[in-house]
Amino acid sequence: MNISDLITKSTLILDLESSTKQGVIDELSSTLEKTGKVSDISQFRAAIHDRERESTTGIGEGIAIPHAKNSSVMEPTIVFGRSLTGIDYEALDGQPSHLFFMIAVPEGANNEHLNALSRLSTYLMDQNFRSKLTAAKSAEDILQTIKDKEVEEGDSGKETPSNENTQTGSRKKIVAVTACPTGIAHTYMAADSLKAKAKELGYSIKVQTNGSSGVKNKLTKQDIAEAEGVIVAASTKVDLEPFVGKSVVQVPVTDGIRDPEHLIEKAANAEAPIYKSRTKSDQDTNTDANVDSKKSGFYKHLMNGVSNMLPLVVGGGILIALSFMIDIDGNNPFAKMLMTIGGDNAFFLLVPVLSGFIAISIADRPGLAPGLVGGLMAATGGAGFLGGLISGFVAGYIVQGLKKLLQNLPNSLEGLKPVLLYPLFSILLIGMFMTLIVGPLESFNSWLESALTNLGTGNAVLLGLLLGGMMAIDMGGPINKAAYTFGIALVEAGNYAPMAAIMAGGMVPPLGLALATTLFKSKFTKQEREAGKTSYVLGASFITEGAIPFAAADPARIIPAAVAGSTIAGGLSMLFGNTTPAPHGGIFVIFTVENALLYVLAIVIGAIVTAFMTGILKKKA
Repeated sequence: MNISDLITKSTLILDLESSTKQGVIDELSSTLEKTGKVSDISQFRAAIHDRERESTTGIGEGIAIPHAKNSSVMEPTIVFGRSLTGIDYEALDGQPSHLFFMIAVPEGANNEHLNALSRLSTYLMDQNFRSKLTAAKSAEDILQTIKDKEVEEGDSGKETPSNENTQTGSRKKIVAVTACPTGIAHTYMAADSLKAKAKELGYSIKVQTNGSSGVKNKLTKQDIAEAEGVIVAASTKVDLEPFVGKSVVQVPVTDGIRDPEHLIEKAANAEAPIYKSRTKSDQDTNTDANVDSKKSGFYKHLMNGVSNMLPLVVGGGILIALSFMIDIDGNNPFAKMLMTIGGDNAFFLLVPVLSGFIAISIADRPGLAPGLVGGLMAATGGAGFLGGLISGFVAGYIVQGLKKLLQNLPNSLEGLKPVLLYPLFSILLIGMFMTLIVGPLESFNSWLESALTNLGTGNAVLLGLLLGGMMAIDMGGPINKAAYTFGIALVEAGNYAPMAAIMAGGMVPPLGLALATTLFKSKFTKQEREAGKTSYVLGASFITEGAIPFAAADPARIIPAAVAGSTIAGGLSMLFGNTTPAPHGGIFVIFTVENALLYVLAIVIGAIVTAFMTGILKKKA
């Protein structure tokens, strides 16, 4: 596929009538509508404006490349417009723009089209090419100029390694990554600008491009190890973990186009900060969606599902609790409405969302559809949370298998994978799998629910002791989350007692340690005593991670003290008959708890046990 195949006489405007940026966008996009290249012009223009809000596509040197990748586009097209007088397009260099290339890309564009579009951005770095376009007298002249450039560059319409070369030089070596939100124009212009300037300065450079057609010229461990520094010119997310320990210059992709010399010199002289991997202090709290990349794969995938499910759990659970508080029998119309919103709708989505986001963590976006379908089948078939967990992992690995199975398909079919092949076969396979296991899982869940409901007082207390202790062992880690997920599943099944024990066990560690810093000041540094004040708030809010700084500093003494207090609080909660349908919120949802005063007493006793054990075990600061 050649660039000249994407620009025709019907998509050429030799003399634009518009005199403003908005006018240019409207005039160029109207050409797309007239030639039948877009199905919904309003949707396409909205996508163009969304891209402009991220950063102007007026890249300077008299060029603007407004572009969008949108489902309204029928086929890849380039509209060329020219203004001899120049238009203020908010260009990066502050100068008027004369040459406009509006790029329209459909969602399912294949690599062949995307490679052609990326080559256009490379051509526009050539001043001689731009001058010929400006001087052209007719549409035929413009088309011929483009064809001549293709011949000059040796482009045959097939993917070439033109963006994948490594410049060699006699001086230092640097590496770079370029990426823009759509991965069409700026990505490749920044790469070419960096390579050209590096060659001029005598540096060796290798540039990885994260474009719409995928990662090209991928940096290896050896490339990174040998580099003096790294340039990341990107206006979208780039994985920086491979660059740990290297000097990394991080700038918007447009800086790679307009200021390559400064970036190259800064990287070559290692003048940028050294990139460090994420530390525990950067980790998220109980309700956060991100998981450290060093966690195990299973835990990472599980937490992606749990954390994305939590907003539904919290919102839906509190609405259910409010409904019970207003009218336990559910006859009040307002209480009935709250139950419908929280229980019948928000809680109904828990299992599908859990399953869908587990699958996304494993297989990226193609995993969402089969994950949701599998989770829905688990929810409606009575397989519950266990069925959702299983369907999420199975759906994710089904998609991974399909990716490997279909990796050798011709490039012309590449665009069909995400929109047809992956969803069709993954949904079919997860549907067949869930049909087989829903029945046995429903039977298991019924047995488990019955067993927990009929627990005697002694066994109930033992369960509370276990769940409370689990919340404190790793304070937000896998064991803590396992207990919490178990509690959510029981809330969804209508058993609210374990959730109360879990919340009490999770509140005790930060509250107990905060109390310890107040009662035993000599055992803590000034910094720890200040952190203790914050831990009162975190503990009251059911954010167990508030205890982590103390545990990290002295795990051998702090963790046993925390577990002891949480275990007692969980056991007392079950003994006192506390229940809550609210799965989060701590003291702020105390009104939802059955026997609330006894519940507060259970938490206070647990916190006192943790505080005094800490005071006994811990040495003076």
